[in-house]
Amino acid sequence: MEKLSYDAIVLGAGLSGLMAAHEIGKDGFKVAIISKVFPTRSHSSSAEGGIAAYIPGNSDPNDDPDYMTYDTVKGGDYLVDQDAAELLSAKSGEIAMIMERWGTLFNRQPDGRVAVRYFGGQTYPRTRFVGDKTGMALLHTIYERTSGLDVDFYNEWFALDLIKDGDRVRGIIAMQMKSMTPVFFEARAVVMATGGMGMLYRHSTNSYINTGDGYAMALRAGAALKDPEFVQFHPTALYPSDILISEAARGEGAVLINNKGERFMKRYAPNKLDLAPRDIASRSILTEVKEGRGFPGGFVGLDLTHLGPDYIKERLALAYEAAKSFSGIDATVEPIPVRPAQHYYMGGIDVDITGTNHDLRGLFAAGEAACVSVHGANRLGSNSLLETLVFGRETGKTVASFLKSTTSPSSSVDEGELEKIVNDAYSLVKSESGVHFGEIQNKLRDVMWDKVGVFREENGMIEAVKEVKELRQQTSKMYVNDKSKTYNTEFFNALELRNMMDLAIVISSAALNRKESRGAHYRLDYTQRDDENWLKHTISYLRGNTVEIGYKPVKMTKWKPELRVY
Repeated sequence: MEKLSYDAIVLGAGLSGLMAAHEIGKDGFKVAIISKVFPTRSHSSSAEGGIAAYIPGNSDPNDDPDYMTYDTVKGGDYLVDQDAAELLSAKSGEIAMIMERWGTLFNRQPDGRVAVRYFGGQTYPRTRFVGDKTGMALLHTIYERTSGLDVDFYNEWFALDLIKDGDRVRGIIAMQMKSMTPVFFEARAVVMATGGMGMLYRHSTNSYINTGDGYAMALRAGAALKDPEFVQFHPTALYPSDILISEAARGEGAVLINNKGERFMKRYAPNKLDLAPRDIASRSILTEVKEGRGFPGGFVGLDLTHLGPDYIKERLALAYEAAKSFSGIDATVEPIPVRPAQHYYMGGIDVDITGTNHDLRGLFAAGEAACVSVHGANRLGSNSLLETLVFGRETGKTVASFLKSTTSPSSSVDEGELEKIVNDAYSLVKSESGVHFGEIQNKLRDVMWDKVGVFREENGMIEAVKEVKELRQQTSKMYVNDKSKTYNTEFFNALELRNMMDLAIVISSAALNRKESRGAHYRLDYTQRDDENWLKHTISYLRGNTVEIGYKPVKMTKWKPELRVY
């Protein structure tokens, strides 16, 4: 098997991966970026509404980093590590201004300063934006910047597994998707920046590439996931396609209405109304539908019409275009049909605020792949783009320092282990019978949506754990129809399903274990937050078909838990 040697490997070419690679590469280290897609097709491009930033002299005069941290901690239902939230707030203005200097064309106020809009859970408006295509603008900027460094891009390559020697990372095995050719990428450090896992759910705003690959690779290598039970559902996905209708719409003044024309959020969040945090808004919409106040098909309306056609087409162009193209709705004259869909993953690979995982030496993670934990039990809108850049940079700096203080191991990697990983992958295309991977995947997505979704309860999650285990066993007997070796996307889809299964068993087990409601984890049988017993992080390891669960304390600095009302 061919071997390529680098100082560091970054898996994923979204915002966090590119920013980490930028920081490592500019220090003169040899970096490989491995991505399933061309970098500007990464899911970061789908982030629409904006990036949160407190910018001195360009923010509400009453705002400050402490208010921003408080909003983040409260929004995360006090499961947030407050040192991480303080770092996020302190670096927010700096990182936004760096991106502006590098070329991101933010919308402006009449006086020329960077424009700002409200997002859910914010005491003061602090979301900076490029219309409703902010992620795309930031991604093109950082890709251009990173491309100027001595960094090698391996686009359309699929990572199979981490390779380790004891508790030390030695690199990864990846396949070129065009030819299915395996290569061992040897490195002293690996950064997981592989994004989210939306394809585990029947309804998701995520790209098809978001299949939880990084989480599963880390679990199989012996690393823990932190807070895996916390899955965010966005309240406004376009019906019926589940394309994201950005929170920017509500930030600009759009309102949620039921089939009676009522602005129903006044019942659930009388102060913040339509700009309540996402977990509250999602549950409110589904409650309206369940109680008969939704529209046939199970959705509510998002009304922008009072904003006027010119304003909608300038500030919310993507929402307008998506509604027209995929639902046949003209948002300037009628409400957009919306419903909740899986959107983000607060859980992730357990790392500290430097991006370091302490289970495996040389393993780091950033962005949605990581759990710092800066979002706790529920992420506030526009904090994700900020997290990718702030913690992508912090992680990159950490890796550069790590590389300066470590040397390459003298021992060689076990060739037999490498061959086994590849043969296990190839076994999928050799099978002629069993269960088609697509059938297993559809069942998995239904189980996760129905039983580990917005509303959860004991019996449903017990069934989910049992069903996921059964489906996971079926993956050893699954097959694909395509036997070719040139762009065999069906083969790689089956490998993605294997990753999804490893993650699903951990999510469902951890959700069953947490007997309280907190943020996005809402249990019908334990409807209250329980700080006495559950103000702690879940730490989960996957051992075969068993999930081992432990705990870590939440890092508190200034903010004590209080009633979370909006």
